[in-house]
Amino acid sequence: MTVLNDIPQVAAGPSHARGRVAELHAVRAQALAGPGEKATSAQHAKGKLTARERIELLLDAGSFQEVEQLRRHRATGFGLEAKKPHTDGVITGWGTVEGRTVFVYAH
Repeated sequence: MTVLNDIPQVAAGPSHARGRVAELHAVRAQALAGPGEKATSAQHAKGKLTARERIELLLDAGSFQEVEQLRRHRATGFGLEAKKPHTDGVITGWGTVEGRTVFVYAH
């Protein structure tokens, strides 16, 4: 049986909530930035766009709604435990093309 006194107390209140919201904004910004500047530069050096850049070109401006932006894989082996990028390399969601709703994904 769990006794309420045995449960560790977590900081609460407006300042804690603001800190958690700031942390969430930082994680989302990191996810939007992609795996890193090195990977983005390598993609551009090959004459290719990143997945987010391709989606941005396809859809109407500001219409993209991403699904599970902060998802990470749970694979193990081959060093995958150390590499867990947000969106796990696949970006999915919906938006509009000339006003019509479409669902998109990019790898």
